[in-house]
Order: sequence, then C-alpha cells, then structure tokens
Amino acid sequence: MPAKPPYRRHLGSSPDLETTYEATRAGFVALALEKNHRATPFVVEARALQEAASHAPMPADLLGIKGIESGLLTAAGISDKAATYLRPEDKVAAVRELIRNFLEPAGAKFVEELVFRFLLTRGDTLGGSMRNVGGVLAQRKLTRAILSTLKISGTKYVWQDAKSRKWFENGDDLDIESSLRGLYWQNGRKHRTLIYNLTVPLVKNNIDLCLFNAMPDNLDETKAESYIALGELKGGIDPAGADEHWKTAKSALERIRKSFTRAKQNPHRFFIGAAIEKKMANEIWDELEEGILSNAANLNDENQVASISHWLCNL
Repeated sequence: MPAKPPYRRHLGSSPDLETTYEATRAGFVALALEKNHRATPFVVEARALQEAASHAPMPADLLGIKGIESGLLTAAGISDKAATYLRPEDKVAAVRELIRNFLEPAGAKFVEELVFRFLLTRGDTLGGSMRNVGGVLAQRKLTRAILSTLKISGTKYVWQDAKSRKWFENGDDLDIESSLRGLYWQNGRKHRTLIYNLTVPLVKNNIDLCLFNAMPDNLDETKAESYIALGELKGGIDPAGADEHWKTAKSALERIRKSFTRAKQNPHRFFIGAAIEKKMANEIWDELEEGILSNAANLNDENQVASISHWLCNL
C-alpha cells in the first residue's frame, strides 16, 4: 500500500482548509490588540510633548523649548525618515510653518492642536507598520509551532537573530520567535536549515520559507540541490483579500516549480494561509491531490499547524 500523503495527516477534504467565521473574528481581534500595543509608545510620546509644550506662553515660544525638536517636526508632518534628509534650517522652517498656519490660529488651544497633529503623523507611521503585521504574526505562530515540535522530540536547535544575523543555541527564551530569521537542527544525521524571507537566486523572488539540506555555515542559496522545501505563508485574515493573497502565493509557487524543474530538481512546495475561502480551498486541494503541492494548512487550525510543522521538521 502506498504511503499516505503528508497533508492527509490533517486534511480530509477541501472544506477542512476553509477559514471559519470564528477564526476570522479571532484574527481581527488579534490585529486590533497588536495595533493598540504598537500605538502605546506614540500615545506616551504625545503626553510627553503635551507636558513640555504646556510651558510655552505662546506658539512661537515652542522653538525655545529644549528636547521637543523631534516632536515639533512630527507635528509639522515630517516623518522620522524624512527628517534625516533635511538640513537644520529646513527643519526650523517646517516648524515655523506649523506655528504660523495651524498653532497660532488655534489660539489658547495651540497645545491641543500641536498634540493632535503629532498624533496624525504618528498614525500614518502606525498604519505603515500595520500593513504587514498579519505576516509578522503568522511567522511568529508558525515558528512557535516548529520550536515546539523540535522541543518535544528532544531535538536541539540553534536560531538566527534577524537583526544581527548571529546564531544562538536554544534556551529558555520565550520570545525568540519575534526576532528569529532562521533555524538549524539535525534530523538523524541530516542537516536542516530553515530560513525565512529569502530571495532565492534561481527564482529571483523572495520566498517566505526555505528549508535547506545544509548547515548554516555551508548553506549555498545558488545550488538548486540544496533546497528541500519552499513555501508561502500568508497571514492576512481579511476575507476580502484572501483571493489576492492566494493568487500571489500561487504565482510564487508556480515560479518555484518551473525554476527548479529547469534545474532538474523537485523540492517540496507548500502553502500556509490564514484567510482561505471556499474557492481557494478547492484550488489548493486540487493541487495537493495532483501533487503540485506537497502540503498545505490553515494557520488558524492548531492541529493543522502542528502537523505541517512535524512534516517540515522530519523532511
């Protein structure tokens, strides 16, 4: 009897891939909590600016208060990134425009106006950071599942920090998934390295997850035979964007298939998504049954995530 395909461990049919209403609701709540968490520093900054600015008798006096220069620039609509490109005299000119056009007309409520405009600019910053928050949360969730799989099997691992690119031995750090870029472990005598968000030379595109048959020090991204599996991870929970996420992932997976076929290699391809609608689920299931995809899972289903993590760790 032929071996059962790995996706059959956690999927019986296409409806098993579909995202439930409860999962969608929970996803939106998680995003809202994350947004509030990320907004907290901006609110604290605004309060500090308000306290310092309240000592200015008139709007023009704000320029004489030390330590609020950055806050004034932000209120003037200048982002932190834009500020790095401005000369000192240009920064002063921007603040003077803020004072003349908006703070002075506000009269006695100029401090309140200042704080509102500060938060308006910081809100744009927050919106930008939230655009990919679904992907960030998805990566954390999958990483924690993979780490759990390795730990319960007694498999030692080392992990790579995304910023420093240094590798560290596993420990009791409960939050390493927030800063992790890569993982290395041994499956028997086989070396396995998992890297997130890697531009694969053969495909010429960024791939969400790449599993290599190599140690980190010997990893060669240019060798097609080094790749064991490549996957797309889509963490967006909004049903309205589900189809677009799948189209993007499907195109990426097809480019992977064609590129590696030309190199006479056939690594596993897989998909993990948070928002999977009925039509998507049917298409994903068909690709699983046809062998185009090796595995797939709904990110909201703990059993499916655990199963696909077990599969990845044992390839």
